[in-house]
Amino acid sequence: MQHPLKPGAGLCPKLIQAVGDGKFDDNGKRIPLDVRKGDHILIGKYAGTEFKVEGDDLLIVSQKDILAIVED
Repeated sequence: MQHPLKPGAGLCPKLIQAVGDGKFDDNGKRIPLDVRKGDHILIGKYAGTEFKVEGDDLLIVSQKDILAIVED
């Protein structure tokens, strides 16, 4: 599948395939995420941690590394 966004100026377009529940603040309250599965995002060129699962190349990215959520 070809991604509709084009990288440039060190930005990398990505499609979110899965999200967690968010992290906890200092008081133990969960902080919900701003992104959802299926969102298109932009991240920095070196953001995240790459790994493989069953031959698929995946990337884990922290919400703080997401530079933009691209809307249609």
